[in-house]
Amino acid sequence: MNRQTREIQYFLFSQYFTDGIRITVAVLLPALLSTLIGQLEIGLAVSIGAFGASLTESPGPLSHRRNGILLFAAFSFFVTFLTEAARGNPLMMGPVILLFSFFFSMLTVYGNRAASIGTATLLMMVLNISDDFGPEQAFLSPFLIAGGSLWFLGTSLLFSRIVPYLPAQQALGECIHEISLFLRLKAEFYSPSTSLDEDYARVVNQQMVVSEKQDAARELLLKSRLIVKESTGTSRTLLLIFSDLVDLYEQMMKIHYDYASLRERFGKTGILDEIKELILQIADELDTIGFAIQSGTQYRPHSDLIKSLDHLSSRIEASGGNEKEGSNLALKKILGNIRNLIKRVNDIGQNYGSQSQAQAKNPKKLSYSRFVSHQDYSPKILRDNLSLRSVSFKHATRMAVACILGYTLTKFLSNGAHSYWVLLTIIFILKPGFSLTKQRNYERLTGTLIGGVIGILTLIFLPDLRVQFVLLIIFMIGSYSFLRTNYTLFVSCITPVVIIVMNLVGAGSLGIVYERVVDTAMACAIGFAVNYLVFPSWESEKLQNYIKEMIKANAGYLQKLSDSLAGKIAEPDDYRLARKSVFVSSANLSAAFQRMTTEPKNRQRNTREVHQLVVLNHILSSYIATIASGLQGREQQVYPAVYQHMAEQALKTLDNCIQNLEGPYTATPAQGHLEEGFEEQRKKDWNEDELLLYEQLGYMLKICTDIYKVTDTFLHSPPAPAQKKKAVQESLS
Repeated sequence: MNRQTREIQYFLFSQYFTDGIRITVAVLLPALLSTLIGQLEIGLAVSIGAFGASLTESPGPLSHRRNGILLFAAFSFFVTFLTEAARGNPLMMGPVILLFSFFFSMLTVYGNRAASIGTATLLMMVLNISDDFGPEQAFLSPFLIAGGSLWFLGTSLLFSRIVPYLPAQQALGECIHEISLFLRLKAEFYSPSTSLDEDYARVVNQQMVVSEKQDAARELLLKSRLIVKESTGTSRTLLLIFSDLVDLYEQMMKIHYDYASLRERFGKTGILDEIKELILQIADELDTIGFAIQSGTQYRPHSDLIKSLDHLSSRIEASGGNEKEGSNLALKKILGNIRNLIKRVNDIGQNYGSQSQAQAKNPKKLSYSRFVSHQDYSPKILRDNLSLRSVSFKHATRMAVACILGYTLTKFLSNGAHSYWVLLTIIFILKPGFSLTKQRNYERLTGTLIGGVIGILTLIFLPDLRVQFVLLIIFMIGSYSFLRTNYTLFVSCITPVVIIVMNLVGAGSLGIVYERVVDTAMACAIGFAVNYLVFPSWESEKLQNYIKEMIKANAGYLQKLSDSLAGKIAEPDDYRLARKSVFVSSANLSAAFQRMTTEPKNRQRNTREVHQLVVLNHILSSYIATIASGLQGREQQVYPAVYQHMAEQALKTLDNCIQNLEGPYTATPAQGHLEEGFEEQRKKDWNEDELLLYEQLGYMLKICTDIYKVTDTFLHSPPAPAQKKKAVQESLS
């Protein structure tokens, strides 16, 4: 199937599109019903409350979504009441804006859901600054907006009652889809024609996306009482599939070798191309399973993976290896990993395809509470962050300054009756980091221009109000569908919605488009200037901590491998937690690096070194997974001292990196060498498996040494732009 067609299918059956339809109904219905009884203002207030509540409903367990909406209802009532009381007096309104914009921006210290509640509450404040409500409605506004949020909560609970497992299925299907894309990128390592550096960059970026989707699925599955507590066939099946999926993803990480050497030895034989094609077939099959789970349709296998595997096995056996190519043991190991991949993919397909709910197996026994994050909502966290050392405090200060500045300018530079759009834009585009604010500025301006053109064309060429109403519904569904995935498309859809609504209620004209564009440009200029001048937050200032956490996570992962080599038994949950920590910290470092590259050049630091560390840590975790997988397939034993020593040296090297990153710098030499006598032990009559394990541990030790060297360069390179004049050694050969 065409990739673009599959992407469209995934979107139409995604939780985002489902939420888009559901939110559109919940927001539009109160306004429509109130229009029938001649009380449009009341209906609009209820719809505004419902829209605000929808902003707080980020994916997660039903109990978390419910509590978030209830908290928003309370906040919105209080904020709307005070805003209405101060609205007519700028001297009162100024302090209200200053206080609320600071406090509700500080909620970012409690995580993404709390941050969205703060943004939605500020939205209610901004919308009630305007004079759109008459005196009677002004008094009723707090009740109507709070009622609108409760109305939205009711529709959300009703939807969850009708299709209780749908959000979890959609999140799981989406996670599988992204993992299949990750596997497709991994397949490119076996293509002799691609650049390894570019392949690593794409894989690391996709790893960040997979980590995000896994976290979303984990939150829904492991924190949902309906799924974890109730022993239904569907709940058992979903948990089983997710458990297998996590193991499958780790298996993908294990398919890692010295690709440069593989290309040099086997590139001309055609075997690597066949390996790539088989991996792509597996990715396609996994993608098919993911779509079936997401859409709730029946799964039917599309490829005979076993037949393709047998053909590849015959080719590898026939190659045998020669003097030039050397042993083909690495190819056999790759074949074994691919065989394991196919088995896991088939297991997932069978578990879903044969889910006669009663026959669903019980998922693996896991301590679920250890695999999900738990947000602490203690007031102490808020108090501890009231300091310039806190990123959230700096962000809240910038938000307060930008909002009061925007409010003041609109009083002197009025651009029409809807100057509150300036404040509304500010609260949406201003983010804790410079790079994110810069990105939101661009997306907001681009989306507003595109949406403005669409709005103009709609008013000019489609004057029929019935046609405009149909387009209004379409644009509303589009805007709410893209709200959490593509901000440019969200703004491109919401701008025509505003223009059409204004026209339908008799307050619209082409001048509305001009007013909205000018207000948006003014807000973006204010947001950008404040973000650059008032306690700016640069990613380069946080990189050292992200790098330290990444190396710590890999050191913890390596410690489990070292314990196995020493004959110790690692608990499965401890091993999975170490693996999860690596994935999360790697995604955090990759995201921070990407954000830094969008910041001004004079604020970037050690770009090449950070990129090398991202790639090297990915290679290291892959090698640890590969070696650990081989050990798990053997009986428990104490391995030769040479193996243990290599693992200990690698671990010590990482510990030295961590000590230097924590400071003060001690200039400890890298521990990348082996003691005398160990090389002679290699000359013993080791079999191929023992020689391969020795080579893998040696390469792992080399990677740790490279990480130490690059970290050393990172700590001592001059700041940009002077650092660009210094040659940086390449980490990959």
